[in-house]
Amino acid sequence: SLCDDVEFSCEDACRSDISFLKEICDAAINAGASTINIPDTVGYLYPDEITARIGEIVKLIGERAVVSVHNHNDLGMATVNSLAAILAGARQVECTINGIGERAGNAALEEIVMAIKTRTDKFAPLYTDINLKEIYPSSRLVASITGIEPQPNKAIVGKNAFAHESGIHQDGVLKHKETYEIMHAEDIGLDKNSLVLGKHSGRHAFKDKLVSLGYELSNEQIEIAFNKFKALADSKKDVFDEDIRELVNDEFVGAEKTYEVLVLSSNSCNKGHASTALTLRYKDEILSDSALGNGGVDAIFKAIDRISGISGSLKEYQVKAVSQGKDALAKVTVKVEFAGEGAIIGRGLDVDTMLASAKAYVAALNTYLDAKR
Repeated sequence: SLCDDVEFSCEDACRSDISFLKEICDAAINAGASTINIPDTVGYLYPDEITARIGEIVKLIGERAVVSVHNHNDLGMATVNSLAAILAGARQVECTINGIGERAGNAALEEIVMAIKTRTDKFAPLYTDINLKEIYPSSRLVASITGIEPQPNKAIVGKNAFAHESGIHQDGVLKHKETYEIMHAEDIGLDKNSLVLGKHSGRHAFKDKLVSLGYELSNEQIEIAFNKFKALADSKKDVFDEDIRELVNDEFVGAEKTYEVLVLSSNSCNKGHASTALTLRYKDEILSDSALGNGGVDAIFKAIDRISGISGSLKEYQVKAVSQGKDALAKVTVKVEFAGEGAIIGRGLDVDTMLASAKAYVAALNTYLDAKR
């Protein structure tokens, strides 16, 4: 009586005794449950097995409640099992963007949605109300926040998902797209014509680009983003859509900027050692210090520790190029543990990898301080 929908979820339902499972589901519905969730908690079943199990539950429940599924990907079958469950009568699927989740992850939202849309011969009249053009932007946002990038050959949202390298494939696509493309990149919000902005682009063109990428920013935020864009355009010849997405996410997603990197100078020394001089802004103060380390990155992190007075332990460090070209924007993602309280993700962007590293570590520090307030 206190909410519109009560979901009853049966832990490890796909390995449970089917008779007992039916008894429990029936009791839950009689007690007021309106959704019955049948999870494959450890990703164990094959598609024919989940088809049979969901079919029995649907037959038992009828119209009394919605049957839901929640599939893990331990054997690489979370998506296909979810689709099999839908064909067997499930009408809710619990899934995640980019398939992120416990262990090997969960069923990927983008794969399920696009399978239903693409294979209408199998699924019609079933459909989803997902806004398809938000799939790719959402994927990039989740990857930026979590620091977990989809593998390049990840279905739907991987960077190679719509790339054709084989000569015969390229020839076929140029002659007739449908030869090798069962979906269009534009359907999921991926604009193939991404190379459009440079140092001479104005505010109006930049604002239009933000709108086309799905961002709704205030005038103040647009001005901040535009100034960041102009600074980036002065450092690299061509600014791609991916650069702009990362720039906006980096600026407006995350903790308050208690510390901010202002100036970095790094020099190599003998035997792999390096020295770093660093200047940070802390509220209204300008703070500087230097440090020696085993390489430039280690020296940078030690200098930040000295300035902040908070020692962090680096657990993970990743660097990748955001777009293409030798002047590509570097995106550094770190996981840092402060005071033994669990790893915190930080991200930094810059054409200079060392400066991006400093920004990433400072971003993790800011998140830690924000959580302590």
